[in-house]
Amino acid sequence: MPYFSRCLRLALAIFCATPCAVQAEIEFGSLELISSDADTSPVPRGLVPGVVLTTYQGRFIGQGTSAFPIPGAIYLGQEFMYLGDRARYYFHRDDRLALFAYGRVRFGNLDPEKTPELQGMIKRKWEFEAGVGGNLITPFGLFTARVASDVTGTSKGQEVLLWVDFPLVLDRFLVMPGAGVLWRSSKLSNYYFGGVSAVESTPTRPVYDTGATLAKSLSLITTYRFSRNWIGTLSLAYEHYDQSIANSPIVQHKGELFGLLGVGYQW
Repeated sequence: MPYFSRCLRLALAIFCATPCAVQAEIEFGSLELISSDADTSPVPRGLVPGVVLTTYQGRFIGQGTSAFPIPGAIYLGQEFMYLGDRARYYFHRDDRLALFAYGRVRFGNLDPEKTPELQGMIKRKWEFEAGVGGNLITPFGLFTARVASDVTGTSKGQEVLLWVDFPLVLDRFLVMPGAGVLWRSSKLSNYYFGGVSAVESTPTRPVYDTGATLAKSLSLITTYRFSRNWIGTLSLAYEHYDQSIANSPIVQHKGELFGLLGVGYQW
């Protein structure tokens, strides 16, 4: 427990120093199910701090494509998983089924003070989401179902995810494509994905209600164990918006692409 506490404190310190938010959704949860203590495992157990270069498309008009390095960390334990803005605690696990509690910080993604095209909009703030989920472990793939709700009262919305990963481990190399759908309630979608309220509307920006939405997403996670201590990753994700989001007067794309290139060190 003392070692675990030190690792968790270090991970939280790195997280608190991280100045940006992941944009597109990448479901990393299956990594915990295939992690190992072996020196050549491409998904090692324990704490791995490092640096990642992130790049993503801006969701709203006036927001360009961003790319910058940030500190990061991942912790994979027997029951607990921590990754940047989210964490899981497994309270049941066997060869076929794993059940977990889930928590995630969703960062604000719209600041009218930084984007002239969004002047008059209300700044979107961060929220903490909590929920539960499960993994079904099969020879075909790793299936994930998860439901979470805002518990801080920011958007008062909910999200449901259904996902499947297909991990392929080749000695030191992991290739894991994945795909899924994300249902988001009307309140969550309007707050973070393109809603325009009456007080935010202008002659060129009409009132807009996204309603509840269903997005489709693809991802590719790869990791490579260079040595006992060094691990690298390249991960990509693309989320195709629900038509109700894509048609918002403040959304500039039909979807968004997210990329992550990172290197970590494990003692």
